[in-house]
Amino acid sequence: MVEMSETANILNHATKSSFIIFDEIGRGTATYDGMSIAQAVLEYTAGIGARCLFATHYHELTKTNFKGVKNLTIKVSETDGDIVFMHKIIDGVASQSYGVQVAKMAGMPDAVIKSAEKILSGLEMDKEQRIIGKVNNTNCATSSIIPRPLYVNEDADGQLSMF
Repeated sequence: MVEMSETANILNHATKSSFIIFDEIGRGTATYDGMSIAQAVLEYTAGIGARCLFATHYHELTKTNFKGVKNLTIKVSETDGDIVFMHKIIDGVASQSYGVQVAKMAGMPDAVIKSAEKILSGLEMDKEQRIIGKVNNTNCATSSIIPRPLYVNEDADGQLSMF
């Protein structure tokens, strides 16, 4: 909620003379809600002519075509699945998302990384299937999300337990 009220305050006071920096507008909401809000904010700032740096993980927004909007990305070097951010801003958009690689760089446990890679692969396959009109949920690796099934703890009045 804080982010939304901060964004609202910025937009309500923005003018053509404003320089605005937005980072990940729409986070903390459902994917489509967040993407819709982010695109509407991008459209609004472009519409009033404010100068704006707009960082987003919504790749779909890089396909928008607003007057005065330019896509920039960080140059990345990738070798055998390992990435290095080159600290150089270049024209264009990221060729892919690097979330799992960043999680690995942050020190997430190997089991989490391997599970995330399987889940991501399944989601990407499912998305591709939906794009061509063939929904196929068998490709999704969601079985690895919860390592043990939930069970009813009989000592806790029918409450579910994860332990």
